[in-house]
Order: sequence, then C-alpha cells, then structure tokens
Amino acid sequence: MTLEFYGIPNCDTVKKARKWLEAHGIDYTFHDYKKEGADPEKLAAWVAEAGLGAVLNKAGTTFRKLPDADKADIDAAKAVSIMAAHPSTIKRPVVVYPGGLLVGFNQLQWEAALKK
Repeated sequence: MTLEFYGIPNCDTVKKARKWLEAHGIDYTFHDYKKEGADPEKLAAWVAEAGLGAVLNKAGTTFRKLPDADKADIDAAKAVSIMAAHPSTIKRPVVVYPGGLLVGFNQLQWEAALKK
C-alpha cells in the first residue's frame, strides 16, 4: 500500500507521522505544500469527505493572522480558497489511502486504518 501524504516538512506533527509510517514499513509519497502548493479540487474533496472543521486549521498562526473579513462567514468554498492561497491553514498531515482519508495524526486512528 502506498499512501499520498500531504504536509509541510518542518511541522512537528508531520515529522511524528512520517516517523510512524516509516517505523511500520508503510510507503508513502510526500507532497510538500510549501513547494508544490495545494490543489483546490483535492481540498474540496477532502472538505466534502472529512468536513470543514477537520480540514481547516483555525487554531494556527496563519489563520489567526488573516484579515477578519477572510475569517468571517466561512463556508466550504471560501475555506478551499483560503487553504489554496495559504496552505499552512490546512490541518496536517492529510493522508489519502486506498479506501479513505486521514486528517491530522492520531495514532489509534492510523493504526485502525493503515495496519490491516
């Protein structure tokens, strides 16, 4: 099984998740948002599957620094636009695997989804 792993290399959570995958011998392809950007179509699909609250990182510095107008009345389309323009507002990591999607690193969820 090869996963698509999306994140930012210097993010501590991404580092932990990558170590976990490597320790369990799970292959992945890494997509660096800082170098490769974030695809709005994929973002929209993730929001549709996992929910806006799961994908948009409102707690991060990048989101908090956005103008109030950008942060007001956020729907899925507006969130996708924000995340595409500011990839640091995407919760990390996002992993696409055969049959599902994982957002954030929760070891129990990852074990249940990926160690079959």
